[in-house]
Amino acid sequence: MCVWVCAHTRSRARRLYARISARGAGTGARLRMSARRLDALLGDIRACTLCAAHLPLGPNPVLRAGTNARILIVGQAPGTRVHATGIPWNDASGKRLRDWLQMSPEDFYDTRRIAIVPMGFCYPGKQGSGDAPPRPECSATWHPRLLPLLPKVRLTLLFGQYAQAYFLGKRRKTSLTDTVRAWREYAPEFLPLPHPSPRNIGWFRANPWLEAEVVPELRARIRAALKA
Repeated sequence: MCVWVCAHTRSRARRLYARISARGAGTGARLRMSARRLDALLGDIRACTLCAAHLPLGPNPVLRAGTNARILIVGQAPGTRVHATGIPWNDASGKRLRDWLQMSPEDFYDTRRIAIVPMGFCYPGKQGSGDAPPRPECSATWHPRLLPLLPKVRLTLLFGQYAQAYFLGKRRKTSLTDTVRAWREYAPEFLPLPHPSPRNIGWFRANPWLEAEVVPELRARIRAALKA
């Protein structure tokens, strides 16, 4: 009897292991397929010339993404330095952002952790004292195809009014300040923030609650998302 029971138990264990292994293999295959689809799409985006006629420095789409990314950073559009280097947030704004996140450049640019998908992928030129708004072609053409390929994102950081308008829609308040101040309403999926540009230094000084309340929450939620 013991021989039969032990053999039967071993047989059930083997069948169970086979089912688990098959499910794991299926999941792995789906992840590999998603990674291939994302790589192909990123190649198409980086070759995009849809709005070339409107770009003073020509097209140079700048973004980074990986299927395992847990955090999605959505900004406005590249500035001239980012356009020249092809590295997102490779400027004074990026330095302040990484200070807020308490994150090294190595971790920040690790696509297994962070996806960087701005509202506009190319430098849009100047308007008034700052940069022009991001070209609308990017979010209309590429975002609906790209964002579903980032299934592990747990936290989306929305920097500036254009990102907040796109992702929050009617939930957005009447001003950026009010939207950021109401950050608790958008948890846990979103965290709206002002753009960390040096041009906003006056805003930072006028709103010290950002550093006192929101930045600590930002850091805590970053840690939680990366551990999830």
